[in-house]
Amino acid sequence: MPAKNDKTESDGFSAEERAAMKERAAELRAEGKKGAKKADGLQAVLDAIAKMKPEDRALAERVHVTVTATAPDLSPKTWYGMPAYANADGKVVVFFQDAGKFNYRYSTLGFQDTANLDDGDLWPVSYALQKWTSAVERRVVELVTAAAS
Repeated sequence: MPAKNDKTESDGFSAEERAAMKERAAELRAEGKKGAKKADGLQAVLDAIAKMKPEDRALAERVHVTVTATAPDLSPKTWYGMPAYANADGKVVVFFQDAGKFNYRYSTLGFQDTANLDDGDLWPVSYALQKWTSAVERRVVELVTAAAS
């Protein structure tokens, strides 16, 4: 196996991306041991939210409450270290990515291909989220309802 050099290190994944991949690997190992019960997934999500910066944490908490109230059939779990909500098959439908995760200027509410958001040949699957308002909450409820249907 070739030795790693500085170029490979600097042109590869960022430290944040490597950390997210390590978190995902740990999640997959836990699931393989049947340790990822719904209660464990919920605790992992709550722990991930607790580690966020205050402004991201406030958004993540509102997303969590809204998703779990709107789509109780979705199970909370972490996905690449982010709060996510999966269908009965264990496939992620919706996730929250805090701005601090990859040093972005906004948090993201995202949907995977299992979400039922199809609208013709083009539709959004990711939304920038900067502030929680009643209008934002209404839109998130609409999106999660459709995605989980």
